[in-house]
Amino acid sequence: MITGDDILELLKYGERISLECKDSRNEISKFVGEIYSAFANTCGGVILLGIEEHMSELNMEKRFSFTDIKKPETRLKEFWDTINSNKVSANILLDDNVGYCDVNGHTVIWIEVPQADYKYKPVYINENPLKGSYKRNHERDYHCTEEEVKAMFIDASDSGIDGSLLEGFTMEDVDLNTLKAYRIEYEHHNPEHVWNNIEDKEFLRNLGAYTVDRSTKREGLTAAGLLMFGKELAIRERFDNIRMDYLDKTNVTPNTRWSDRLTYDGSWENNLYKFIKRILPKLVSDLKRPFQLDGMVRVDDTAVHKAVREAAVNMIIHADYHSTGVLKVEKNDDGFLFSNPGNLKLPVQAIYEGGHSVARNPKIQNMFRMIGLGDNIGSGFPTILRAWGEENWRQPDLYDDQELHQVELRLWMVSLMPVECTDYLNNTYGVEYHHLSSEEQIILSTAYLEEKISNSRIQFVLGMHSTDVGHLLYDLVQRNMLITERRGRWTTYSINKDYVDQPEQLDLSDIPSYEVELNKTDQQMYQFVKANKIITTQQVVDLVDKISTVQGASVAINRLIDKDLLKKMRQGRHVFYCLK
Repeated sequence: MITGDDILELLKYGERISLECKDSRNEISKFVGEIYSAFANTCGGVILLGIEEHMSELNMEKRFSFTDIKKPETRLKEFWDTINSNKVSANILLDDNVGYCDVNGHTVIWIEVPQADYKYKPVYINENPLKGSYKRNHERDYHCTEEEVKAMFIDASDSGIDGSLLEGFTMEDVDLNTLKAYRIEYEHHNPEHVWNNIEDKEFLRNLGAYTVDRSTKREGLTAAGLLMFGKELAIRERFDNIRMDYLDKTNVTPNTRWSDRLTYDGSWENNLYKFIKRILPKLVSDLKRPFQLDGMVRVDDTAVHKAVREAAVNMIIHADYHSTGVLKVEKNDDGFLFSNPGNLKLPVQAIYEGGHSVARNPKIQNMFRMIGLGDNIGSGFPTILRAWGEENWRQPDLYDDQELHQVELRLWMVSLMPVECTDYLNNTYGVEYHHLSSEEQIILSTAYLEEKISNSRIQFVLGMHSTDVGHLLYDLVQRNMLITERRGRWTTYSINKDYVDQPEQLDLSDIPSYEVELNKTDQQMYQFVKANKIITTQQVVDLVDKISTVQGASVAINRLIDKDLLKKMRQGRHVFYCLK
C-alpha cells in the first residue's frame, strides 16, 4: 500500500528506471500497457497516474507536476479491465498492487508492478509477443527483439535448454579422453553406483548427455552432452556463437595484458568439462591453505576455495548457449570476475537471499553435481556470500545487464573499507567525513572503488530499499560530496574530486555559561556528538589524528564528562556517550 508521503519520497529520491509518471487526468494512458509489460519483463517498478514528468528539467522539485485524476474509481476499473482482458498476456498484479491516494490535495493512482516470474515471461500486449513485448533500459521502454522474446519463452520451461536432441551429432562427436576422465572422477565420487560398469553410450544417456526420441526413433547427443564432452570441431559447428576465455591478470609486467590465458588455440578439446578442470587449479593456486587435519589426513580445502569453485560452476550452468557471448573468467590482483551470456531467470535479490535454484542448464548442473561440483538446492550463492563475509571482504557483486544480455559476478578480495580508500576520503572530505553515518561512508567508499555507482548498486551493498538509498544519495549530493550524471532515466553518482572542505565552526550557543574554552580535540568530539547524537571511543580514535588508542579516547571523553557536556550510556554490552 502506497501513501501520499511514499509518492513524495519516490518523486524526490526514486530511481527513474523504476518509476514512470503519466498525465492520465481523463483516461488511462494508452502507454500504460507498454509500461506494464516493460516493468514486468525487466525488474519491476511503480507507475504513477496523475503526475506529469518534464524530462528536460533536472531540478527534482520542478521535474514533476500534478494533473489530478478525474473519477479515480472509473480510471481504476478501466485499468483492471485492460489487464484482465486478452489484450494482456498475464495479470501478475494483486489487489494490493493498485490504488489511489491524496498527495498534497491532488489525486494520484499508483500501480506497483513486480518483476514477472520467469514462467510468465514474456508479458506482452495485443496478443502478439513479437510486437507487444517490452523491456526497460536507461533511456526508455523498447520493443523486445525476436531473440529476446524467444529466450524468454525458452526460459519459461522448467526442463531447461540443454536436454534437447541435436540432429546429426552422435557418439562420433564425443571426445573419448574427456569422457574417460569424467567417468574416473564420477566413480571416485560414486564408488558403488550401478552406472560405473555400463558402456559409454548408456552412461551418457542416463546422465542426460545422450537421448532417444521414442516417437521418431531418432537419437544423438543433447546440447548438454556435446557441450560437456564434445570434440572441439563438433562444438564449434553447433555452438560457434559461444567462446570460452580465461585470463590471469595478476602480476602483469609493463606492456603486457595478462600473465596467463586459456582460450581456443587447438591444443585442447575445449568442451565445458576440460575448461572447468583446467581453470579451477589456476584460480585457486594463490589462495591461502591453512594447515588443518581431518584425523591423519591434511585438509587443504577452505570456504574460499569452495566459493570460487561454486562461482565458476554457476557461470556455466546459468549461461545461455543459444545466444552469442563469452564464458569469461578473469583472475585479478583484487579478486575474480565470472561472466556468461544470458540474463538471470530469478531476480537478483532472490539469489542473494538463497533458497532458490532455477538452472538454465539442469542436465549440465547435474553432471557437475555428480562429481562434487556445484549445488542444486539454492544454497550456492549464500555459500559464496558467507565465505566472503568471514574474510571481511567486500560483498560480491552480481550484476544482470538487461541490455547486453550478460551476467557478471565479481568476487572482491579487498576489504569493505581498504586503508587507501579511507585515507583518500579523509583527505578529500576532511572532518565532514567523520560526521557521516556508516551507511553514507560505505556509499562514498563504494563510489571511490567503483568510480560510478547507482541506486540499485547501493541497494545490494547496504541491503536497503531503493527509496531509503535514494534519501542517502540525495543528502550526499546536497552536501556536494557526490556529483550526479544523468543518462535518460538513469542516474549515476561519483566522488566530487573538487570538494572543498568547509572549516569546522564550533557552535557554543548551548554550552553552559560556566564552560571554559574547549581545545581543538574536544571541539571535534563535541561537534561530532552534536551532529550524530552519540560517540564511542573507537569513533574518537577514527576522528582525532592525535588519539590512536581506546584508552586515550576515554581520557579525552572524560574531559567532556567532567565539564558536564557528555554523559555515559550503556545498552547491553555496548557503551557510548551522548549530550547531557
